[in-house]
Amino acid sequence: MTPISPLLTDLYELTMAAAYFKQGIEAPATFSLYTRRHPLRGYFVAAGLEAILAFVEDLRFGTEDIDYLRNTGLFEEAFLSYLSALRFEGDIWALPEGTIFFADEPILEVTAPIIQSQILETILINAVGLATLIATKAARCVHAAQGRSLIDFSLRRTQGADAGLTVARSSYLAGFDATSNVLAGKQYGIPIAGTMAHSFVMAFEREIDAFRAYARLFPQRTLLLVDTYDTLVGARNAAQVAQEMRIQGHPLVGVRLDSGDLNALSRQVRAILDQADCKEVKIFASGGLDEYTLDQLLRQNAPIDAFGVGTSMGVSADAPYLDMVYKMVQFNGQPVRKRSFGKATLAGEKQIFRCASREGEYVEDVIALRSETMPEGYPLLQPVMRAGHRLHPPADLVELRSLFQQNFKLLAQAYKGLTNPPRYPVGLSRQLMEMQDY
Repeated sequence: MTPISPLLTDLYELTMAAAYFKQGIEAPATFSLYTRRHPLRGYFVAAGLEAILAFVEDLRFGTEDIDYLRNTGLFEEAFLSYLSALRFEGDIWALPEGTIFFADEPILEVTAPIIQSQILETILINAVGLATLIATKAARCVHAAQGRSLIDFSLRRTQGADAGLTVARSSYLAGFDATSNVLAGKQYGIPIAGTMAHSFVMAFEREIDAFRAYARLFPQRTLLLVDTYDTLVGARNAAQVAQEMRIQGHPLVGVRLDSGDLNALSRQVRAILDQADCKEVKIFASGGLDEYTLDQLLRQNAPIDAFGVGTSMGVSADAPYLDMVYKMVQFNGQPVRKRSFGKATLAGEKQIFRCASREGEYVEDVIALRSETMPEGYPLLQPVMRAGHRLHPPADLVELRSLFQQNFKLLAQAYKGLTNPPRYPVGLSRQLMEMQDY
């Protein structure tokens, strides 16, 4: 991801900071980041923490940043001098990436002198919101695919280069097997995968010549796009190339369908391949797929072995945003809360305790005060930064992927439903409820 400037913020973060500075308001404040209920999402997958920790640890207003702010004419020189020396000196508690969580539960909490904690609001909502949004969408696709391989094909449709990298990372964390995004492969160590475009096929006089040329150059990973002209003819050409490759000692990996009735075409293509003694050749499908179409295809028992999922996952098309908020819950050691109708907040520094059955399956979450203990549950929020310094080295993406898989396995099937899942029980501890009456 491109290094993030502290100017990537809303103006009011800086004007409030200037007012705090002018008034000498510098007591510590705790802010809680969470997402409100969503009509199409029963659970969420925490993601984006690594980018935030890197940003916070390196938070600096450079000379060019200060010069720009000076030229706006909005800020006094004393405040600009303060910003030029600003470093984050606070603490952060957070859910590890890959953790399953639910609406109204804190994803992270920041405690620092109020200017420092306030100024993080915009970037936290932006970075954690997008990464969590995509990881959640990807997890739904993985669940719908029932063990079939999934590849992120979204880069050309994501909203910007940084978003493309976030999508690749978040989807891999949530169980995708690879990405077409080469830079993401380099940056995050994600396996990269791809086939060919229709233009490649059309650049040759005959479809089969395109297939043969590709097979000669990439014999270990040939996957042929068969729907440029007539899909069934393309499948027959692919079967012929598969037989030729076999003689050379190289199996054809698969064929790709990218249009039409994928259920019907996959059955016809499977029959063509099987009749040509190419049962080992896999069928890969792409083209407008999401968790709903994946679910439908597999309910129809379509003989598809793997999927490329692009636009709908990369922009979370059915739910393109989360109502994520960052609210002050404690100031100068005292609990504070917003009381607005429909948007009231919970005061106090918090912890989430997860209660599970004897088999480990999640039963209930309880939001409590951070100072509480709860023998029947285990805490989810962990300290990740203290006095401005990270407590642990960057987490390995493969380990985060494994953490998500463990989390998802322990979530009851009912809560994984793609449409109208029941609401997972999230309660409040007695001490937390009593604090709200202060």
